[in-house]
Amino acid sequence: MSRLAQTHGLSEVQREILSTVRDFVDKEIIPVATELEHRDEYPQGIVDGLRELGLFGLMIPEEYGGLGESLLTYALCVEEIARGWMSVSGIVNTHFIVAYMVKQHGTPEQKEYFLPRMATGDVRGAFSMSEPALGSDVSAITSKAVRDGDEYVLTGQKMWLTNGGTSSLVAVLVRSDEGHPEGTAPHKSMTTFLIEKEPGFGQVRPGLTIPGKIDKMGYKGVDTTELIMDGLRIPANRVLGGATGRGFYQMMDGVEVGRVNVAARGCGVAHRAFELGVSYAQQRHTFGKQIAQHQAIQFKLAEMATKVEAAHAMMVNAARKKDSGERNDLEAGMAKYLASEYCKEVVEDAFRIHGGYGFSKEYEIERLYREAPMLLIGEGTAEIQKMIIGRRLLEEYRLQG
Repeated sequence: MSRLAQTHGLSEVQREILSTVRDFVDKEIIPVATELEHRDEYPQGIVDGLRELGLFGLMIPEEYGGLGESLLTYALCVEEIARGWMSVSGIVNTHFIVAYMVKQHGTPEQKEYFLPRMATGDVRGAFSMSEPALGSDVSAITSKAVRDGDEYVLTGQKMWLTNGGTSSLVAVLVRSDEGHPEGTAPHKSMTTFLIEKEPGFGQVRPGLTIPGKIDKMGYKGVDTTELIMDGLRIPANRVLGGATGRGFYQMMDGVEVGRVNVAARGCGVAHRAFELGVSYAQQRHTFGKQIAQHQAIQFKLAEMATKVEAAHAMMVNAARKKDSGERNDLEAGMAKYLASEYCKEVVEDAFRIHGGYGFSKEYEIERLYREAPMLLIGEGTAEIQKMIIGRRLLEEYRLQG
């Protein structure tokens, strides 16, 4: 086991779970990840293995068939999975966010209906806030829901759905002006709908189309899609929590825990990049000795390892803060910001250590070099994280009098 990224104070159960996941990653993910990624192939065999391990229900309460574990346990598992292949962690993470939102905000009926099947992975989740012209400005959402008797009619186009094709449940944030008079703050007139659909592409239910996979630089294997609603009819009992106008807060709660997991993914990718860099540095020889014996390379390795440790510590702190029941948007924003930036830097240093071979698709670092940039924008850009951090710091350190 690596000396880096160790977490103190874990229970025996947590250590057993992590050991099982780590073994699965080493045996079932790392050996096939690069080949599947180059083919942009959905890792069905890996996903089936994660279902057998119970990973899709890790944080779902035991009363609904899950394992009832903490956010910390989940984040540490995500870190291990991302160390193997970041795309797999994305498949699990979007499902987890939807399950978390249903658990925290769903009606009793919604919890009973969705959570047991989500725990087994029979129902897999995706969530959708972004739109083609939206960027980070969630308040500018134009997709809308209009009440029609016992149903709502949804129209609009959403963007950047991870699991958009393979999911069977999508949590979608739209504008709903019902009961919210003109002039109401935008974030108070948004609603989250739980939309069931068939997995696949094309028209997946009347009024709902998943056009196809978006071709990406990295983060392949997992399907990233658009979602088009054109007269999509959804029963009123599929409003998350049973009342309109709460969607923005529900989504932000989900994104808050999602940021912890993006931080965990950054930690995992950075850890793998360090492993590849330190290994290659001891295999490659120049000027009559291992390049690991050159001071310049040792300096790089020292910086890389320190960044892996620092990012891991901040991620663990953010997860534990949330598990304690306290507000953790400051810690989650810091962890996501630091881990994604450090991940990019550690991957680049490992790439430099590989020299020209790092540019070859035969080497794993080439894949990591294309994957790391996604973490810089997923769940909010660095600039968004800095805004969140800055505002919260001013709340905490506001001058009195």
